[in-house]
Amino acid sequence: MSSHGPVITAVPAASGRHGRLTLAIASLASLATFLDTTILFVAFPDISSTFDSASPSTLSWVLNAYTIVFAALLIPAGKIADRLGHRRTFLTGSAAFTIASMACGLAPTIEVLVAFRILQAAGAAMLIPSSLALVMRAVPSEKVPHAVAIWGAAGGVAGALGPTLGATIVEHLDWRWAFFINLPIGLFTVIAGARTLRESSDPRTRIPAPLGVVLIIVAASALSYGFVDSDTNGWLSAPTIGALAVGLAALVVFVVHQRASRAPVLDLDLFGIGNFRWGNIAMLVFGVAFSAMFFGSILFLTSVWEWSILKAGIGIAPGPALVALLAPRTGRLAGTIGQRPIIVAGGLLYAAGGVWRVVLLGPDVDYWVDYFPSMVLTGIGVAFCIPQLSSVVAQALPANRIGVGGAALQAVRQFGGTFGVAITIALLADPGGLAGALAAFDKIWWIVVAGGLLVTASSLPLRTGRRIVPMPETPGRDLVGIDTVAG
Repeated sequence: MSSHGPVITAVPAASGRHGRLTLAIASLASLATFLDTTILFVAFPDISSTFDSASPSTLSWVLNAYTIVFAALLIPAGKIADRLGHRRTFLTGSAAFTIASMACGLAPTIEVLVAFRILQAAGAAMLIPSSLALVMRAVPSEKVPHAVAIWGAAGGVAGALGPTLGATIVEHLDWRWAFFINLPIGLFTVIAGARTLRESSDPRTRIPAPLGVVLIIVAASALSYGFVDSDTNGWLSAPTIGALAVGLAALVVFVVHQRASRAPVLDLDLFGIGNFRWGNIAMLVFGVAFSAMFFGSILFLTSVWEWSILKAGIGIAPGPALVALLAPRTGRLAGTIGQRPIIVAGGLLYAAGGVWRVVLLGPDVDYWVDYFPSMVLTGIGVAFCIPQLSSVVAQALPANRIGVGGAALQAVRQFGGTFGVAITIALLADPGGLAGALAAFDKIWWIVVAGGLLVTASSLPLRTGRRIVPMPETPGRDLVGIDTVAG
């Protein structure tokens, strides 16, 4: 660590048992956070039925409010955790996430549900970076890579479990239990965390200016609203143009503010690093295409093929399961040939999965021929792209800025997911019969194709090999411990 780097105050880990307990608590909290996202994709049709008087644009905020706030608060929450204490922030975030989950399950109106989804996102943003920081400081240095891999794999497990578990819950209980399932996990992490976790902090960390956080939330919210309501209002209508204009203006002001601020949310000079710049572009595109594919799959199987939620959850499970199986193993191959060839292949395979759906997927049910192969192709694409993009970005950054860069990449991925959901809902808002629905789904599959090809194109400028030489440390920058390749 550079002499200019942060000073961490911590109680040294006294035993391997403490490290294992910390890892278990942190990983469980991470799993619940990412599990909630995948379960909600499956539960969305039932939520729509419960609040059938709500418009598609209003319903979209059940998903988008969470991802926007989560993405916008990731880096600030990480820096706040460094400043105020990782244990304190983790316990506060876990409690907020648990309470909000209970309130979401009890929500009497769509507006109340959206409001508590925002609180849920704030809690998640607090516990994710603080949980990783606690793990990194509770295990011996030589075991940190293995511990971080286990922590990150919790998100992959959530991606594999989410569709089937969520479908089972919705089918046999109710969509509200998709939120209630977080309660026992939350109670355990808070109680066990209060007894086990040890405080650590960096009192020199600078907390970002609130204006930057507000600007990025406004930008993402306005752009999402413009996309979702475009089908109702029309692309050239005043509300759509106005929303998109406000979003773009807020984004421009955000960039200007970040360059001038002494306490920025995001260090924009990181984009001067080629692998960071191209890696984030690829991840943004992939985030859009991934959400469109995953969410579109659930809606296609339940609306066009008229499958039950449980059957749809089982039907899409092979894709996430394949991600969980392959993602940890691609690192070994990257060590031999570098990340770029894997990402290039992943983007092409992902695009091939979209082409398969455009050509074969129709109203007649033939799962093993028309659908399953496309899910295998997209699953391999996800496993090849997300972990390796995260690896490329992390390895290209200065040692004392890996955390900030990892948080930025995760935030970019979440914003991409927000736009993917918004576009999917906009395309399917009023399909107008079976023919209209099939045409709308074809547009979603073309987004998958375009996303895969753009990821491949964005990965071509990456400079990778057996070993990426990171940039030297930058004086005066904060270290925020966060990065995940969870699916």
